[in-house]
Amino acid sequence: MNAILSAINLSPDAILSTISFSLLNKLAFLTLILSMLLDTGLSLTVQQIWEPLRNVRLILLSLLVNFVLVPLLVYVLLQVVPLSEPVKIGLTILAVAAGPPVLPKLAQLVNGNLAYAAGLMMLMMGLTAIYMPFALSIALEDVQISPWQIAKPLLSLMVIPLAMGLLIKAKDEAIAATLQPWMRQISSAALILGLSTSLVLQFGSLVTMARTGALAAIVGFIIISFGLGYLLGGPDGDTRRTLAVGTAQRNIAAALIVAGTNFDDPTVVSVIVVTNFSLFVAIRLVAKQAFAEVEQAEVS
Repeated sequence: MNAILSAINLSPDAILSTISFSLLNKLAFLTLILSMLLDTGLSLTVQQIWEPLRNVRLILLSLLVNFVLVPLLVYVLLQVVPLSEPVKIGLTILAVAAGPPVLPKLAQLVNGNLAYAAGLMMLMMGLTAIYMPFALSIALEDVQISPWQIAKPLLSLMVIPLAMGLLIKAKDEAIAATLQPWMRQISSAALILGLSTSLVLQFGSLVTMARTGALAAIVGFIIISFGLGYLLGGPDGDTRRTLAVGTAQRNIAAALIVAGTNFDDPTVVSVIVVTNFSLFVAIRLVAKQAFAEVEQAEVS
């Protein structure tokens, strides 16, 4: 055994360290997904989810941009920009993963419509669990993917914690209010741990992405998705801002579940993580002020 490790220039300690970081990374993202979805359920009521769904035109436009236009955008992008296969897979997964679990939080950051954000998030997440397996089985023709293999973890890891949160909220708001801050702290800690271990495990992949057209493709994906959501978000500024961030920010929970259970190349996960969290940072630092300037110009 030692002879084999020496031949590939790895010590037993290095192997154990790599395995530990990999396990820690997977546990961090699993914790992030579960706590983030549970937190979302704890903050909502059934009435909040149902109310915005009555605006049929706005909902249809929201579904059009997320389930049709964004996948078409990525398809065209992949035809124009030469990218490696893992990068193409990562972007394709993101294209069909709609309904970010953090949409209400993003709506708060840009002064969006929280009721619309909550209802749209639930609707898109439910549709994603059905739409995503079949869309990927068509889009990734060279990859053997069982639709049920994708749907099963999506349904179990996404729907169950959401339903638990909603049930707790409906039964006892005091308990929900007590648990919610804990879920936010846990998800924040898991996010930091997940990103830190990802940087260690995927540093080589990130350097490679920076040297190729991958980052340019990611930036293009974010900007155009953001713009499409804003244009189709209806006449009100708060719903336009909400759909803009909700379209550009994809469902990282669904995307990571699919990537983690179906693909071994760390570059696939790198594309998903870099795209989602770079956008989240951009929204916090830039988007709110940019929206204010654009809408001020429209008024003038």
